[in-house]
Amino acid sequence: MPDREYETLRAGTAEGILTVTLDRPEKLNAFNPQMMHDLLDVLDAAEGDDDTRVIVFTGAGRGFCAGADVSSGGSSFDHREAGARHRDIGGLVALRLYSSTRPVIGAINGPAVGVGASMTLPMDIRLASSSAKFGFVFARRGIVPESAASWFLPRAVGMQTAMEWVATGRVFGPQEALAAGLVRSVHPPEELLPATYDLAREIADNTAPVSVALARQMMWRMLGEGHPMTAHRLDSRIMSQIGGGPDPTEGIESFLAKRPPAFPGRVSKDMPPLYPWWEEEEFRPFGT
Repeated sequence: MPDREYETLRAGTAEGILTVTLDRPEKLNAFNPQMMHDLLDVLDAAEGDDDTRVIVFTGAGRGFCAGADVSSGGSSFDHREAGARHRDIGGLVALRLYSSTRPVIGAINGPAVGVGASMTLPMDIRLASSSAKFGFVFARRGIVPESAASWFLPRAVGMQTAMEWVATGRVFGPQEALAAGLVRSVHPPEELLPATYDLAREIADNTAPVSVALARQMMWRMLGEGHPMTAHRLDSRIMSQIGGGPDPTEGIESFLAKRPPAFPGRVSKDMPPLYPWWEEEEFRPFGT
């Protein structure tokens, strides 16, 4: 993906890995409407670039994201004028992350609080620095969880832990996040990004882009299904569509020849639809 200039973040691609760095370090990368627009734009751009294989998120300076920018004071969360038309801006980002066909890895380098924590929940894998802190502090600000956290958080860590964190609103450290499964691993600050890129390279160098895109969407969407038969029907349908194609052929031939694979498939043109309702209005990514 060509490098772009943004007001609240930096984005650059190297060897198939797009790094998105939240870049308001003087405010601990606090989230505001401009950051929402910038994040939606960079995610849309990545979706249109077949050379982007993995997306990595991190923060500039000593924080990941300190939550919503409340510099306007007590009216920061006042959306009464919009009423039922109001769309939570953190939720728009979360839904766009959810709909991504690229795997998303969070490198949580410092405090991730409020929307700074909830925006990481649709990311597929989260690694944390030993200096990271987490807090779902909404009840301490008199509001409710946003960024669709009431859907994502219990699925990530279970209802008991999710409700404890949300009801207390307390800030906790990376070891507690690790024990609960919120993060995959904890690293010294200087080792966080190298470990993240090692994981991203494992994906980018060895797997078929279409396979990963399909698997990501299949697993996320199966979280809401009530019976494994739905997954079986979907597995069967997808396998019937791609099983004899060029990617599986290359995967087998490269394995037998003991050489690195060179998968020809591209997400932009070779990915079959997952569901009959894939194109229905309410399931389209925001902005499409």
